[in-house]
Amino acid sequence: MRWLLVLLVACASPSVPPDRSVEQPGGWAVGTTRFTVHDAARSRDLVAQAWYPTPAPAAATPIEMLEAEPPQAQYAQLLAAAPSCPTRTLPIALDAVPGDGAFPVIMISHCHSCTRLSNASTAMRLASHGFVAVTVEHLGDTLWDHLAGHDADIDSAELDVRQLDIRAALDQIAAGGTPISGMADLAHVGMLGHSMGAVTAGRVAQLDTRIAAAAALCSPMENPLVTGVTLADIHVPLFFMVAIEDNSITEFGNKFIRDNYTAATGDAYKVEVPDAGHWSVSDLDGLVDIFAPGCGMAQRQTDGTDFTYLDPATGRNIAASYVTAFFAATLLDDAGARSYVEAASPAFGALQVDHH
Repeated sequence: MRWLLVLLVACASPSVPPDRSVEQPGGWAVGTTRFTVHDAARSRDLVAQAWYPTPAPAAATPIEMLEAEPPQAQYAQLLAAAPSCPTRTLPIALDAVPGDGAFPVIMISHCHSCTRLSNASTAMRLASHGFVAVTVEHLGDTLWDHLAGHDADIDSAELDVRQLDIRAALDQIAAGGTPISGMADLAHVGMLGHSMGAVTAGRVAQLDTRIAAAAALCSPMENPLVTGVTLADIHVPLFFMVAIEDNSITEFGNKFIRDNYTAATGDAYKVEVPDAGHWSVSDLDGLVDIFAPGCGMAQRQTDGTDFTYLDPATGRNIAASYVTAFFAATLLDDAGARSYVEAASPAFGALQVDHH
């Protein structure tokens, strides 16, 4: 009997505690640099931002300094007139030397009428924990286009433009044509998006076999309003975040996120965030009127009562923490990260977390 007891003990898999280090910046400083993606097939040049591990010291940098003119001055003016919600400074090392080694790559697609800096906090958290994050600005569907009165359509044609943008950037990284090509581990690539970017993330994961995991913030991937994504054709781990008080996509949209989670064919994770609005995960939260849902006072989309949105820094931290854990779990097979993304962190109150 003793041999049986020894065998059972040896074969037992002790549970690994959640690695809560993802809730804080990791061991790397964050370097960042702007570069151009040239898509010759479509005669289309895109601005991209790389966020990556660096040994160089970081310094508090006004976020608008990552823009060239004229958007730089326009961004500064918007921040001067905005409430406290949007991000104003970032601890980064501009155009810094890359860290030694090869790092998994996370491609990021921004929201409708946003910018490549929309998810800067999440990109920085990823970089500090040993990922290269690349945020691609979708020409024609940016904040600057919106302010100029030229909004892109939210439809399947725009979705196709966006997925080609992301794949062109990934192609250029693979071809050695970017400042971070030498440090990119292209055997481990993830895809992240917010809002319309979440739909884009689903489309890229469906079409591009280089994508090994995909995450969607505050929007379903497959939905009847922007067609082109089929969950049954996506065979990589998926992550979904629901902003419970998201009055931009409303309970109608949140239901589709929940349905996407249920319909996922493989490993899937879902986090629902109380008191969060559509922009609570974004560094543009409250910057202009269209980004207001997530900043300050509002009426609940769930029952119409008055409430105050989740603190913006907390909303961004929840997104950064769970996204970083998801990609560490799925791309790097990190057991502590997997335990984290499967549970509700006590640091963030009453999150609703599911996985299958």
